[in-house]
Amino acid sequence: MSMVEPSIDRLAAMVDSKYTLAILAAKRARELTVPTANKEEKEVSVALREIYDGTIAYERTKNV
Repeated sequence: MSMVEPSIDRLAAMVDSKYTLAILAAKRARELTVPTANKEEKEVSVALREIYDGTIAYERTKNV
């Protein structure tokens, strides 16, 4: 089993909670499930790397 790089601790420091991190990664991974020629990396790994690189941003909204 391979370790996820960047680490979850580093990623969690970039967002307001681990829940937000999980939701962001899951949503992006679902977008990446479109068939492509390059399947060397799993979709979740790509999503986590994009969050770490700053490619994916989010905005916290207040629920009324």
